[in-house]
Amino acid sequence: MNQPSSELIGALRDSPLGAGLDAAELAILAGVVGLTAIRRGDVLAREGTTDHQLLAVVDGTLQVVKGLDGDTGEILSIVKPGHLTHELGFLDGSPRYASLVAAEDSRVLVLARAGLESLIERAPRVLYRVMCAIVHSAHQAQTRLAVQTSELTNYIVKQHGRY
Repeated sequence: MNQPSSELIGALRDSPLGAGLDAAELAILAGVVGLTAIRRGDVLAREGTTDHQLLAVVDGTLQVVKGLDGDTGEILSIVKPGHLTHELGFLDGSPRYASLVAAEDSRVLVLARAGLESLIERAPRVLYRVMCAIVHSAHQAQTRLAVQTSELTNYIVKQHGRY
């Protein structure tokens, strides 16, 4: 087995994917995760496509863009370092709702579902910690949406339905 690079180990240690893992466990996870450099404007995934890859932004930023291939794409959100993207599609294979584009030169950790599944028998604790990170990330997204919905509702009510 090849020894993982110190750059990959460091990126994992600083990401949600490596949270709570010791050095040996990080090395195991590094065996199924890749570290990829991307250039500004690169499209990492297209709206409507299906894949089983989870991405964790190490540095730089990614844009989630709806309608990228149309006349005007709409930026729905920005994915910053320390955040995951495509958690649910990674788990259930659902098509991507929007495209993912590098807003600047960036580096991302890439975890394929098959790689994670390979840990079921040989490293269940590592698998568990990664799944906890995915659930935590999805929970954070849900909480942000709930807060934004509440704020929008309060705004509309204060305007007496005029917006």
